[in-house]
Amino acid sequence: MISPYVRRHRLATELIRLREEHGYSTQRLATAVGIPRQRISQLQNGHVRPNDAEIMRILNVLKVGDRRWQQITTIAREAAERGWWEKFRDEMGPSQALYADLEAGARAIAEYQTLLPGLLQIPAFTEVRMRVNRGPRSEDFDPTRALEARQIRQRILHRDGGPSYEVIIDELAVRRHAAPPDVVRAQLDHLVQIGRERKKKITIRVLPISVTVPGYVVPGSPFFTYRYPDPGDPVVVAVEMARRDLVLTDPAETNGYLDQYRRLQQAALTHDESLDFLATVAEELPAYTGSRR
Repeated sequence: MISPYVRRHRLATELIRLREEHGYSTQRLATAVGIPRQRISQLQNGHVRPNDAEIMRILNVLKVGDRRWQQITTIAREAAERGWWEKFRDEMGPSQALYADLEAGARAIAEYQTLLPGLLQIPAFTEVRMRVNRGPRSEDFDPTRALEARQIRQRILHRDGGPSYEVIIDELAVRRHAAPPDVVRAQLDHLVQIGRERKKKITIRVLPISVTVPGYVVPGSPFFTYRYPDPGDPVVVAVEMARRDLVLTDPAETNGYLDQYRRLQQAALTHDESLDFLATVAEELPAYTGSRR
Protein backbone atom coordinates (compact mmCIF):
# COMPACT_ATOMS: atom_id res chain seq x y z
CA MET A 1 0.00 0.00 0.00
CA ILE A 2 1.35 3.41 -1.03
CA SER A 3 0.57 6.39 1.19
CA PRO A 4 -2.97 7.58 0.30
CA TYR A 5 -1.87 11.12 1.19
CA VAL A 6 0.92 10.96 -1.37
CA ARG A 7 -1.28 9.37 -4.02
CA ARG A 8 -3.91 12.10 -3.54
CA HIS A 9 -1.25 14.67 -4.30
CA ARG A 10 -0.04 12.66 -7.28
CA LEU A 11 -3.63 12.46 -8.54
CA ALA A 12 -3.95 16.22 -8.11
CA THR A 13 -0.88 16.78 -10.27
CA GLU A 14 -2.18 14.45 -12.99
CA LEU A 15 -5.64 16.07 -13.05
CA ILE A 16 -4.19 19.56 -13.35
CA ARG A 17 -1.88 18.40 -16.15
CA LEU A 18 -4.77 16.77 -18.03
CA ARG A 19 -7.05 19.76 -17.64
CA GLU A 20 -4.40 22.18 -18.88
CA GLU A 21 -3.40 19.91 -21.79
CA HIS A 22 -7.01 19.99 -23.02
CA GLY A 23 -7.40 23.74 -22.51
CA TYR A 24 -10.02 23.58 -19.76
CA SER A 25 -10.34 26.00 -16.88
CA THR A 26 -11.41 24.57 -13.53
CA GLN A 27 -14.88 26.09 -13.97
CA ARG A 28 -15.29 24.80 -17.51
CA LEU A 29 -14.28 21.29 -16.46
CA ALA A 30 -16.64 21.36 -13.49
CA THR A 31 -19.52 22.40 -15.76
CA ALA A 32 -18.72 19.76 -18.38
CA VAL A 33 -18.42 16.98 -15.81
CA GLY A 34 -21.39 18.10 -13.71
CA ILE A 35 -19.37 18.36 -10.50
CA PRO A 36 -19.25 21.50 -8.31
CA ARG A 37 -16.23 23.70 -9.00
CA GLN A 38 -15.23 23.45 -5.33
CA ARG A 39 -15.01 19.67 -5.62
CA ILE A 40 -12.74 19.91 -8.68
CA SER A 41 -10.55 22.39 -6.79
CA GLN A 42 -10.34 20.06 -3.80
CA LEU A 43 -9.29 17.15 -6.03
CA GLN A 44 -6.66 19.37 -7.65
CA ASN A 45 -5.32 20.33 -4.22
CA GLY A 46 -5.18 16.75 -2.95
CA HIS A 47 -7.47 17.66 -0.06
CA VAL A 48 -10.17 15.00 -0.50
CA ARG A 49 -10.52 11.31 -1.23
CA PRO A 50 -11.63 10.73 -4.81
CA ASN A 51 -14.35 8.32 -5.82
CA ASP A 52 -14.23 6.18 -8.94
CA ALA A 53 -17.34 7.67 -10.52
CA GLU A 54 -16.18 11.28 -10.49
CA ILE A 55 -12.70 10.41 -11.75
CA MET A 56 -14.14 8.39 -14.66
CA ARG A 57 -16.47 11.26 -15.55
CA ILE A 58 -13.50 13.62 -15.67
CA LEU A 59 -11.50 11.21 -17.83
CA ASN A 60 -14.49 10.74 -20.16
CA VAL A 61 -14.91 14.47 -20.68
CA LEU A 62 -11.19 14.88 -21.38
CA LYS A 63 -11.22 11.83 -23.73
CA VAL A 64 -8.22 10.22 -22.04
CA GLY A 65 -6.63 7.24 -23.83
CA ASP A 66 -6.56 3.69 -22.46
CA ARG A 67 -3.00 3.69 -21.11
CA ARG A 68 -3.34 6.97 -19.26
CA TRP A 69 -6.85 6.05 -18.14
CA GLN A 70 -5.48 2.92 -16.48
CA GLN A 71 -2.66 4.85 -14.83
CA ILE A 72 -4.91 7.56 -13.39
CA THR A 73 -7.69 5.24 -12.23
CA THR A 74 -5.06 3.13 -10.42
CA ILE A 75 -3.68 6.22 -8.70
CA ALA A 76 -7.22 7.29 -7.78
CA ARG A 77 -8.03 3.90 -6.23
CA GLU A 78 -4.86 4.03 -4.15
CA ALA A 79 -5.61 7.63 -3.18
CA ALA A 80 -8.99 6.52 -1.82
CA GLU A 81 -7.65 3.66 0.30
CA ARG A 82 -7.87 3.74 4.08
CA GLY A 83 -4.90 2.56 6.10
CA TRP A 84 -4.88 0.77 9.44
CA TRP A 85 -4.34 4.12 11.20
CA GLU A 86 -7.76 5.37 10.13
CA LYS A 87 -9.48 3.00 12.55
CA PHE A 88 -8.15 4.76 15.62
CA ARG A 89 -6.86 8.12 14.40
CA ASP A 90 -8.30 9.98 17.40
CA GLU A 91 -6.97 7.41 19.87
CA MET A 92 -3.42 7.50 18.50
CA GLY A 93 -3.41 11.23 17.77
CA PRO A 94 -3.61 13.01 14.40
CA SER A 95 0.13 13.66 14.18
CA GLN A 96 1.07 10.00 14.54
CA ALA A 97 -1.68 9.02 12.08
CA LEU A 98 -0.21 11.45 9.54
CA TYR A 99 3.26 9.93 9.86
CA ALA A 100 1.86 6.40 9.59
CA ASP A 101 0.23 7.48 6.32
CA LEU A 102 3.42 9.00 4.91
CA GLU A 103 5.47 5.94 5.88
CA ALA A 104 3.15 3.55 4.02
CA GLY A 105 4.89 2.18 0.95
CA ALA A 106 7.89 4.49 1.24
CA ARG A 107 11.12 3.39 -0.45
CA ALA A 108 13.37 5.55 1.74
CA ILE A 109 12.80 7.52 4.94
CA ALA A 110 15.30 9.97 6.39
CA GLU A 111 15.00 12.36 9.29
CA TYR A 112 16.86 14.95 11.31
CA GLN A 113 15.95 14.73 14.98
CA THR A 114 16.43 16.74 18.15
CA LEU A 115 14.87 13.86 20.14
CA LEU A 116 15.70 10.16 20.04
CA PRO A 117 13.69 9.02 16.99
CA GLY A 118 10.17 7.61 17.34
CA LEU A 119 10.64 4.78 14.84
CA LEU A 120 13.47 3.44 17.01
CA GLN A 121 12.06 4.18 20.47
CA ILE A 122 11.59 1.46 23.08
CA PRO A 123 8.16 1.40 24.81
CA ALA A 124 9.50 2.72 28.14
CA PHE A 125 10.96 5.80 26.45
CA THR A 126 7.79 6.40 24.43
CA GLU A 127 5.63 6.12 27.55
CA VAL A 128 7.66 8.84 29.28
CA ARG A 129 7.44 11.14 26.27
CA MET A 130 3.67 10.65 26.00
CA ARG A 131 3.23 11.66 29.61
CA VAL A 132 5.41 14.73 29.14
CA ASN A 133 4.07 15.82 25.75
CA ARG A 134 0.74 17.57 26.27
CA GLY A 135 0.17 18.74 22.72
CA PRO A 136 -3.26 18.91 21.02
CA ARG A 137 -5.24 15.72 21.69
CA SER A 138 -8.82 14.67 21.15
CA GLU A 139 -11.01 13.46 23.99
CA ASP A 140 -10.61 9.95 22.58
CA PHE A 141 -6.81 9.94 22.84
CA ASP A 142 -5.67 6.69 24.45
CA PRO A 143 -1.99 6.39 25.50
CA THR A 144 -2.15 2.60 25.29
CA ARG A 145 -3.47 2.65 21.73
CA ALA A 146 -0.97 5.37 20.83
CA LEU A 147 1.86 3.16 22.06
CA GLU A 148 0.46 0.20 20.10
CA ALA A 149 0.31 2.39 16.99
CA ARG A 150 3.95 3.40 17.44
CA GLN A 151 4.94 -0.27 17.62
CA ILE A 152 2.94 -1.06 14.46
CA ARG A 153 4.70 1.79 12.67
CA GLN A 154 8.09 0.45 13.73
CA ARG A 155 7.41 -2.87 11.98
CA ILE A 156 7.98 -1.30 8.57
CA LEU A 157 11.71 -1.17 9.32
CA HIS A 158 11.80 -4.95 9.83
CA ARG A 159 9.48 -6.01 7.01
CA ASP A 160 10.82 -7.65 3.85
CA GLY A 161 10.79 -4.97 1.19
CA GLY A 162 10.49 -2.23 3.79
CA PRO A 163 12.14 1.17 3.37
CA SER A 164 15.72 2.10 4.01
CA TYR A 165 15.91 4.39 7.01
CA GLU A 166 18.47 6.99 8.07
CA VAL A 167 18.31 9.31 11.04
CA ILE A 168 20.67 12.13 11.96
CA ILE A 169 20.36 12.75 15.70
CA ASP A 170 21.57 16.01 17.18
CA GLU A 171 24.04 15.28 19.99
CA LEU A 172 21.88 17.35 22.34
CA ALA A 173 19.19 14.67 22.03
CA VAL A 174 21.68 12.18 23.44
CA ARG A 175 23.18 14.40 26.13
CA ARG A 176 20.00 16.08 27.38
CA HIS A 177 17.90 13.41 29.05
CA ALA A 178 14.31 13.26 27.80
CA ALA A 179 13.51 10.43 30.25
CA PRO A 180 14.94 9.02 33.51
CA PRO A 181 18.65 8.11 33.10
CA ASP A 182 18.11 4.34 33.20
CA VAL A 183 15.40 4.60 30.51
CA VAL A 184 17.74 6.72 28.39
CA ARG A 185 20.43 4.06 28.79
CA ALA A 186 18.06 1.32 27.67
CA GLN A 187 17.07 3.47 24.70
CA LEU A 188 20.69 4.13 23.71
CA ASP A 189 21.54 0.44 24.09
CA HIS A 190 18.63 -0.35 21.77
CA LEU A 191 19.88 2.11 19.15
CA VAL A 192 23.32 0.52 19.23
CA GLN A 193 21.90 -2.99 18.99
CA ILE A 194 19.49 -2.30 16.14
CA GLY A 195 22.11 -0.23 14.34
CA ARG A 196 24.49 -3.20 14.36
CA GLU A 197 21.90 -5.87 13.59
CA ARG A 198 20.14 -3.95 10.79
CA LYS A 199 23.10 -2.10 9.33
CA LYS A 200 22.07 -2.75 5.73
CA LYS A 201 18.69 -1.03 6.15
CA ILE A 202 19.03 1.27 9.17
CA THR A 203 21.61 4.04 9.42
CA ILE A 204 22.05 6.00 12.64
CA ARG A 205 24.24 9.09 12.65
CA VAL A 206 24.99 11.63 15.36
CA LEU A 207 25.56 15.32 14.61
CA PRO A 208 28.18 16.52 17.12
CA ILE A 209 27.61 19.81 18.91
CA SER A 210 31.13 20.89 18.01
CA VAL A 211 30.83 20.65 14.22
CA THR A 212 30.03 23.43 11.79
CA VAL A 213 27.54 22.29 9.17
CA PRO A 214 28.49 23.40 5.63
CA GLY A 215 26.82 26.71 4.86
CA TYR A 216 26.27 27.24 8.62
CA VAL A 217 23.00 25.34 8.38
CA VAL A 218 21.08 25.16 11.66
CA PRO A 219 17.65 23.53 11.12
CA GLY A 220 14.86 25.26 13.00
CA SER A 221 12.86 22.06 13.56
CA PRO A 222 13.11 18.31 13.18
CA PHE A 223 12.07 17.16 9.70
CA PHE A 224 11.53 14.00 7.67
CA THR A 225 11.93 13.15 4.00
CA TYR A 226 10.03 10.38 2.20
CA ARG A 227 10.72 8.88 -1.21
CA TYR A 228 8.44 6.37 -2.97
CA PRO A 229 8.95 3.64 -5.60
CA ASP A 230 6.96 5.43 -8.33
CA PRO A 231 9.22 8.19 -9.71
CA GLY A 232 6.12 10.21 -10.53
CA ASP A 233 5.21 10.54 -6.85
CA PRO A 234 6.54 13.63 -5.09
CA VAL A 235 9.37 13.62 -2.60
CA VAL A 236 7.61 14.57 0.63
CA VAL A 237 9.03 16.61 3.51
CA ALA A 238 7.28 16.71 6.89
CA VAL A 239 8.35 19.35 9.40
CA GLU A 240 7.58 18.95 13.10
CA MET A 241 5.88 22.07 14.44
CA ALA A 242 4.68 22.98 17.93
CA ARG A 243 0.96 22.86 17.14
CA ARG A 244 0.54 21.18 13.77
CA ASP A 245 3.08 19.43 11.55
CA LEU A 246 3.74 20.83 8.09
CA VAL A 247 3.75 18.56 5.01
CA LEU A 248 5.37 19.81 1.81
CA THR A 249 5.19 18.26 -1.67
CA ASP A 250 6.08 21.18 -3.95
CA PRO A 251 9.74 20.94 -5.06
CA ALA A 252 10.04 24.71 -4.60
CA GLU A 253 9.45 24.06 -0.88
CA THR A 254 11.05 20.64 -0.40
CA ASN A 255 14.35 21.28 -2.18
CA GLY A 256 15.60 23.56 0.59
CA TYR A 257 15.08 20.83 3.18
CA LEU A 258 16.70 18.20 0.96
CA ASP A 259 19.74 20.47 0.61
CA GLN A 260 19.83 20.99 4.39
CA TYR A 261 19.78 17.24 4.90
CA ARG A 262 22.69 16.69 2.50
CA ARG A 263 24.71 19.27 4.44
CA LEU A 264 23.85 17.60 7.75
CA GLN A 265 25.06 14.30 6.29
CA GLN A 266 28.39 15.89 5.44
CA ALA A 267 28.86 17.03 9.05
CA ALA A 268 27.52 14.01 10.97
CA LEU A 269 29.57 11.12 12.32
CA THR A 270 29.53 7.92 10.28
CA HIS A 271 27.18 5.11 11.26
CA ASP A 272 29.92 3.13 13.03
CA GLU A 273 31.34 6.20 14.76
CA SER A 274 27.84 7.11 15.93
CA LEU A 275 27.17 3.67 17.41
CA ASP A 276 30.48 3.79 19.28
CA PHE A 277 29.57 7.25 20.60
CA LEU A 278 26.10 6.11 21.73
CA ALA A 279 27.58 3.05 23.44
CA THR A 280 30.06 5.23 25.33
CA VAL A 281 27.34 7.60 26.52
CA ALA A 282 25.14 4.66 27.56
CA GLU A 283 27.91 3.21 29.73
CA GLU A 284 27.89 6.40 31.82
CA LEU A 285 24.24 5.85 32.81
CA PRO A 286 22.64 3.45 35.32
CA ALA A 287 21.18 0.16 34.12
CA TYR A 288 17.46 0.05 33.32
CA THR A 289 15.34 -1.03 36.30
CA GLY A 290 11.94 -1.56 34.68
CA SER A 291 9.00 0.42 33.25
CA ARG A 292 7.43 3.25 35.22
CA ARG A 293 3.68 3.62 35.46
